[in-house]
Amino acid sequence: MSLVRLPDETLDTFFDGRLQIVQTKKGYRFSADAILLSQFIKIRKNENVIDLGTGCGILPLLLSQTTEARSIIGVEIQKGLADCAKKNVTLNRLEDRISILRKDYRALRDMFPPGSFNVVLSNPPYRKYQTGRINPSLEKAVARHEMKGTLEDLLSIASYLLPPKGRCYMIFPALRTVDLLVALRRVKLEPKRLQFVHPLVREEAKWILTESIKDSGVELKLMSPLFLHGEHGPSTFSSSVDRII
Repeated sequence: MSLVRLPDETLDTFFDGRLQIVQTKKGYRFSADAILLSQFIKIRKNENVIDLGTGCGILPLLLSQTTEARSIIGVEIQKGLADCAKKNVTLNRLEDRISILRKDYRALRDMFPPGSFNVVLSNPPYRKYQTGRINPSLEKAVARHEMKGTLEDLLSIASYLLPPKGRCYMIFPALRTVDLLVALRRVKLEPKRLQFVHPLVREEAKWILTESIKDSGVELKLMSPLFLHGEHGPSTFSSSVDRII
């Protein structure tokens, strides 16, 4: 499909141009955290996946190239972002694997029975509502602050959508690690793999990547920290991230 890009849109390409992702210039745009999460996630062949808060569809689009998931549903509450995600799916001819649902994830109980998905993903808003500066752009504010649902709301629906032993993957600010781990265990999503991500070797961690398993035993693997830039320059892992930061 040929690309018809509007004046207010930009284009990013991945995988030697095989994947094209359009975004608006002024609205909410995906960033390095989405790339990091996509490379942390493990999906097995023919699994069904749902992404809560998909934005422009960045996670489903990337995972369509790196996994053999049977289907990926991206859920997005904001019309502009949902429309952008649908455009990206069509642009890359991925309608047979990715579908975009414009809906509040808190209402998904009305659409799906319990345990409908093998894997739940989310790169959720990082900041509690009414903390920090609220961006004047409503699209950016909703994407960055818990205005349309709290962390607890998100994890509650994630647990509902997963069967026993289903997996949940998230990226979250390292400063809110305790909030995340406590909230995960409260809904029977047991953290199994954690990795802290540091911009530089001598800097504090900025993000935490988590894999949790529903109704699992207590056994945690703390992975070696990931440094996006070492003492001698960018790591090989950060090649895709550097273009976004």
